[in-house]
Amino acid sequence: MMTTAASVGLHPNVTIGFRVPHEVFDGDIVGLRACVAKAEQLGISRLNVGDHVTFHNGTGFDGLVQSTALAVTSERAIIQTSVYLLPLRHPVTVARQVASLVQMVPGRFSFGVGIGGEDPNEVLACGVDPKRLGRRMNEALPIVRALLDGETVDLDGEFFTLRNVKLRPVPRVRVPIVVGGRSAAALSRAGRLADGWLGLWSTPDRWASAVEAVHAAADAAGRTGVDWQHGLTVWCGFGQTKAIARPLLAKAMEGIYRTPFEKFERYTAFGTPEDVADGLRPFVAAGCSRLNLIPTAATPDEALEGTADVQALLNS
Repeated sequence: MMTTAASVGLHPNVTIGFRVPHEVFDGDIVGLRACVAKAEQLGISRLNVGDHVTFHNGTGFDGLVQSTALAVTSERAIIQTSVYLLPLRHPVTVARQVASLVQMVPGRFSFGVGIGGEDPNEVLACGVDPKRLGRRMNEALPIVRALLDGETVDLDGEFFTLRNVKLRPVPRVRVPIVVGGRSAAALSRAGRLADGWLGLWSTPDRWASAVEAVHAAADAAGRTGVDWQHGLTVWCGFGQTKAIARPLLAKAMEGIYRTPFEKFERYTAFGTPEDVADGLRPFVAAGCSRLNLIPTAATPDEALEGTADVQALLNS
């Protein structure tokens, strides 16, 4: 029988992550500082960024660069990549970037990673074979984990050859790594190699069964005592009514994914903060206490305030 928050009578403390809108990073550091300050004032404890190199028509935003900007403009929020496309980069240089970032904000960075692949041209542009993304991730992720933990890495791998590689200084606080993805391979990867799984395009039942699969993979690998940090990323739209919020959300998603909104609609929530909270409550009942919103609204402030309202509603 699936164990959920509802079935054991728990009401988890729900934390809501806010994916900072791309326009906030566009040319005005004053606006970025104001957005981050307001998010922390409103009690949002996690700030999220995505990552793409050259997606579809060339769209891109580097997750670690944006994380660094958020780190130095925030005071207490956790910064999370959700998710960083690790297989498109070299794991040693990525580990160095992460180590340098967490020197400034020890204990305030969560490294969410995934393979991407929705746009094969993006993968090819980075010199990577789209058919080998999963295998490349399986090799790269343990390298990053080991280097961040202070280990010395020697490897003759399929993709990387390393001799006596180590990074100093070692992060003062261990960096949690969570793995995104919907496939069985991604769930196994999260269970064997990471500190949690980050879902996307999911139903509540699917989210709960995926977490069970992650734990089963961990058990099979002999892992115990993991401080699991599972979560879910959800696109949402805020407006005075659903009729106002829906087209804003549809435009944003279709602009990025080049796919009709109807394909994604059942995985989203939109309307007033109450509407969005109602759409997310089944996930909380399934045991999900970390929700990362990708919000759309008429203005970034409305998106931010809506996100804070949803967090308050889910904890009331």
